[in-house]
Amino acid sequence: MKKLKAAVALPAPLPVAAAALDATAAPDAPPPVLLGYQQRWIEDKAQLKICEKSRRVGLTWAEAADNVLTASSEGGSNVFYISATQDMAREYIEACAMWARAMNVAATEMGDGIYDDGQDAQGNRRYIKTLEINFPKTGRRIVALSSRPTNLRGKQGKVVVDEGAFAPDLAELIKAAMAMLLWGDKVCIISTHDGVENPFNQLIEEVRAGKRGSASVHRVTFAHAIADGLYQRVCLRKGRVWTQADQDQWVADAYAFYGDGAAEELDVVPSQSSGAYLPLSLITSRMVPTTPVVREKWDVLFGELSADVRRFAVEGWLKEKVTPILNGLHKDRRHSFGEDFGRLRDLTVITVLERGLDLIERCVLVVELSNCPFAQQQQILWHVIDRLPRFSGGAMDAGGNGAMLAELTAQRYGTQMVEQIKLSETFYREHMPKLKAALQDGTLLDLPRDEQIRDDLRAIRVIDGTPKLPKTPTQRGAEDGPKLQRHGDAAIAFFLAIYNSYREVGQIDWTPVRLGSQWDDGDELDSWGLDDMGFVGKSGV
Repeated sequence: MKKLKAAVALPAPLPVAAAALDATAAPDAPPPVLLGYQQRWIEDKAQLKICEKSRRVGLTWAEAADNVLTASSEGGSNVFYISATQDMAREYIEACAMWARAMNVAATEMGDGIYDDGQDAQGNRRYIKTLEINFPKTGRRIVALSSRPTNLRGKQGKVVVDEGAFAPDLAELIKAAMAMLLWGDKVCIISTHDGVENPFNQLIEEVRAGKRGSASVHRVTFAHAIADGLYQRVCLRKGRVWTQADQDQWVADAYAFYGDGAAEELDVVPSQSSGAYLPLSLITSRMVPTTPVVREKWDVLFGELSADVRRFAVEGWLKEKVTPILNGLHKDRRHSFGEDFGRLRDLTVITVLERGLDLIERCVLVVELSNCPFAQQQQILWHVIDRLPRFSGGAMDAGGNGAMLAELTAQRYGTQMVEQIKLSETFYREHMPKLKAALQDGTLLDLPRDEQIRDDLRAIRVIDGTPKLPKTPTQRGAEDGPKLQRHGDAAIAFFLAIYNSYREVGQIDWTPVRLGSQWDDGDELDSWGLDDMGFVGKSGV
């Protein structure tokens, strides 16, 4: 990006790209040549990067600028551009020629080329017609090829696949392109969507699940592009004066043009993307009958009892139901947790995972709490964490009322050990594929064979292209009264537990020490880490 700015004398980008195009913001300074999302795309140095995008937002145009720098710079490389149509290839090469002139880089005029593609099965030689630009100073070139996968065999350089979702055989094309990464080059795949089952969307799912190394995914919707100044740029190019009313009308017209296809074409939502996210057969294949589920429901009157009565009642319940399970955990293996918070209607669910020597996460305990007072939720959660061997962190739902418990827990065990999660559309989209991948790969096993937990996981839906829970309750318990409901609570607890397994955190072992007599396992810790008999916790990482 620095080279590009120097080559075309760009001003430093403003914090908000749209502001840079506002005539009232900087009347004497030209706007940045590239909009914010275009800059972020070029600045990303990942070897494999993917962009799911809206129509006509100028990402290929920005990619052409970067490719001219790549081919014209010492230490650069050839660039191979793969497109779905010849018209796209010609438009791209023309953009490269424009950038070469703007950067004052010596380059040949755009022309046709012929590549020798070797022999076919009958021994006849095959030749590929190309469009290309050559850079005499470096000996590199930018070549536009057709989307046949064999076109990349035996070649080395940066590969750009444009509108990859519409390539006749994207899976094979990706396989051929991946060879470029071995010698330090890059592969960029840019496309709008063409259905949820398309290999392009599946590749994005794999990247978000962590299956493609350090690859990155960019998402540019029509709304993102507008916010970064796309319509202001249209006005600049057409010589119009920008107004908010004109922009609103332009946006409305764009959605009207695409009609029912606007969700996919403009909002970057793969079509046919509705229904259950996790297949029933996949969920049940990872379940076993031996993993314990400890459930407890408290009535309304329990919350009106004195603090001491509630504390000792819950301590007795923990000793009977939970502590024996925790005492049986493997002392030499790492343990972590995920927690979804609920108070009146929804449940609080705590899932505990154990990482084996084979690096597989196995569920060893699920605790479900219904109508549990806030103070007792803290008491139960900390009781569990304090007894996890080689505690390796956790992730907690920090939305709404859960924020307080998440904050206190992070303060007690360390903000690096316990992450406070505000569930959002972006967080679901970026990390839910990790849960699906863990189930598919068998790196998450031993879920409890339990009907309600199964239905919680089954409740995850693909909504507007994002795997998440619907806003409405997913289960109701008629036998427990109309107020009791489930909202995929166990699914979120497992989701956050798996998210935590991808984080790089240390481990904590707790060694109880006494300032007086022997510590009694029944003593309650307050929010400062001290019990009523003077216990303090000594931790070691």
